[in-house]
Amino acid sequence: MSRSDIRLWAVLVWLAVWQAVSMWLDSVILLVPPVKVLVRLAQLMWTAQFWQAALSSALRITSGFLLAVLAGSLLAAAASRSRRVLELLAPVMLAVRSVPVASFIILALIWFSSRNLSVLISFLMVLPVVYTSVLGGIKAVDGQLLEMASVFRVSKLRAVRYIYLPQILPFFDSACSVSVGLGWKAGVAAEVIGMPKGSVGERLQQAKVYLDTPDLFAWTLAIVALSLFFEKLILFFVKNAVPRLWRMRV
Repeated sequence: MSRSDIRLWAVLVWLAVWQAVSMWLDSVILLVPPVKVLVRLAQLMWTAQFWQAALSSALRITSGFLLAVLAGSLLAAAASRSRRVLELLAPVMLAVRSVPVASFIILALIWFSSRNLSVLISFLMVLPVVYTSVLGGIKAVDGQLLEMASVFRVSKLRAVRYIYLPQILPFFDSACSVSVGLGWKAGVAAEVIGMPKGSVGERLQQAKVYLDTPDLFAWTLAIVALSLFFEKLILFFVKNAVPRLWRMRV
């Protein structure tokens, strides 16, 4: 299922269900009405602390994501060229995909400070997704096109630009779309446990400790919005990168 399958009427139905359940429970601590969540989010957005926390978390999580995209792409390229590299990386990628996020967070807290913990956790969660997708894209490149490029002695740079990039891009696009949300969820989870000062995770933990459910829901909604914003931003650059390269002269 993709976000294109989401319809406004379905969203409104679930908001109505949410409102009905909150009215039935009649307890702000258990479930906050959606209108109160939006009001509280609007109140938070007028404070400097909100934007400081949002930007601080966004900077760390996006840094981890971009590092993972770079490392995953380079490792996939290396693995496609060497069977030994592929075999060497296989157990590492399997371990990163299989080990629970909480275990990584706890282990990382033993070795590193909590300040940049979300960078590391976001990196680890995104890395195998990008690596697997890019590697799959490289393997899916049309062999006949590569053979033709070899016969006509097309330079490696032109082969990458005109053969590899257009065919890998859909895989890379899909990997970024999936991993942005994953990176945000893992990064915020790391902040909730590590509680670096002035982060979204710290705000969530404080809301939980003080049973401040409106703040909890409001910050959660803010995380979803930030994740969607950065996903759209990153995909915009991805989809415009290849056409720009295409117009460049080698």
